[in-house]
Amino acid sequence: MYRTLAGFTIAELNMTISEITAYLQSQHPGVELTILETVPDPTVSVTADNLHTVCMTLRNDPQLLFGSLMCLCGVDFPDELQTVYHLFSIPLGHKFTLKCNVPKSAPFIPSVADIWSTAEWHEREAFDMFGITYTGHPDMRRILCPDDWEGYPLRKDYVPQTEWHGIPLTNIPPSEREPNPSSTLPADRIMILKRKAK
Repeated sequence: MYRTLAGFTIAELNMTISEITAYLQSQHPGVELTILETVPDPTVSVTADNLHTVCMTLRNDPQLLFGSLMCLCGVDFPDELQTVYHLFSIPLGHKFTLKCNVPKSAPFIPSVADIWSTAEWHEREAFDMFGITYTGHPDMRRILCPDDWEGYPLRKDYVPQTEWHGIPLTNIPPSEREPNPSSTLPADRIMILKRKAK
């Protein structure tokens, strides 16, 4: 038995991706929304300039009511970085996936943490792993790696560090490593750590 909202069943209120996109377009005539025929479900792309406005409508409009941001993740493309937003409406039972691409030379996307509080940690993770900066975020800093970590581990061009503050981060034997003049860890300590790792 479906729950009801204003006399309608969830099955009757549930909208398809195309219907949601058409409704959004009617609410924002000047905004370019593109349906992407992705698998398993179609997704919709929006520019960074319009992202926050569209997301406010997705959450607040009574026809949509996307109160749940299930997941936010980053994607690395050769020249662009992408953020993907997976949304679900608990009262209406429909779902929607939104994508926003920005150039790697200017990886800035408006934060949606003020719309969905769960985005606060998700955006920090995407920043930490991909280097996407979410403007307006209340605490834009790394969440998994140390603050002084070099690079973004899920980028395809990422080159792992061989050590961090003198701690070896590689399986390459010490005798085969390039010397690091900034290392403060004694050679005998490196060997002890290597034996423990085995």
